[in-house]
Amino acid sequence: QKAGDRFAILGTEEKCTGDFARKVGNEMLFQTMAQENIATLNGYGVKRIVTACPHCLNTLKHEYPQLGGRYEVIHHSTFIHTLIRQKRIQPKGMWERPLTFHDPCYLGRYNQVYDAPRDILRKVAKGGFIELERFGAESFCCGAGGGRMWMEENIGKRINVERSEEIVRSMVGTVAVGCPFCMTMIEDGMKQLGKEENVRVKDIAEIVAQCI
Repeated sequence: QKAGDRFAILGTEEKCTGDFARKVGNEMLFQTMAQENIATLNGYGVKRIVTACPHCLNTLKHEYPQLGGRYEVIHHSTFIHTLIRQKRIQPKGMWERPLTFHDPCYLGRYNQVYDAPRDILRKVAKGGFIELERFGAESFCCGAGGGRMWMEENIGKRINVERSEEIVRSMVGTVAVGCPFCMTMIEDGMKQLGKEENVRVKDIAEIVAQCI
């Protein structure tokens, strides 16, 4: 809206892409969900999709074409980065707390989107931008991928807690994410560590929205 772009949302017709159904082995459910989504999207003549979820990005971009769903699919961090470069939106405020970025697996390793989120955050990071111990192509999963969002570790430390400990050690005040699953897992990790007031978890779009 700030950039003056025309867009539409599916509202109650929007459904999960079926990514997790496929990842846990329910191929029939994935096929059903995908075909329903493709029928809806094609029915509206959709050509371009902006998504805030890297799982949706990967599924819509790389798996739906096999079923007849062919769209230009971009992550919202890439979209926001383009708007800033085109000067269609300009961050005016600055983020006071030191910032870091947690790379979602399906955004980074699977789709090679590393620079756009960092360029955005460096533009607003008054308190500085700090990389985590493991970042970029060597980043560490939040623990939700592959259907593990709904599973519990029976032995050892929870993955989201290990990642949250790493974020706490970086001495930042805010960790930016670009995935709703990463947000949930890291928020839960911070709560388990009692650090939810020390380190805030924010989607990159929330940070930009507060700075324009």
